[in-house]
Amino acid sequence: MIPALGLVVGIVVGVLLQPEVPLWLQPYLPIAVIAALDAVFGAVRAVLDGIFDDKVFVVSFLSNVVVAAFIVFLGDQLGVGSQLSTGVVVVLGVRIFSNVASIRRHLFNA
Repeated sequence: MIPALGLVVGIVVGVLLQPEVPLWLQPYLPIAVIAALDAVFGAVRAVLDGIFDDKVFVVSFLSNVVVAAFIVFLGDQLGVGSQLSTGVVVVLGVRIFSNVASIRRHLFNA
């Protein structure tokens, strides 16, 4: 439940404060958000499975964001940033939907 609450608090703080993202960081922010969402939904699934570990969550959260941002950075350096960004979004999207399906099965037994 803590990851879900953290997500809600983060969204509310972001909406209220409306921070400006530096221009150099803008290509990486959407990928970082998707990577973070993957970790959050994975954590919610782990809580429902009874195997949540806060250390695993923190490491997963940070490593997902760093690796996804690095892949996009590498793609930008190679001139194929949009293709690698699409790849990251597809892979993380599949993981997110898989976790959401598992969460739905736990909550609704369906």
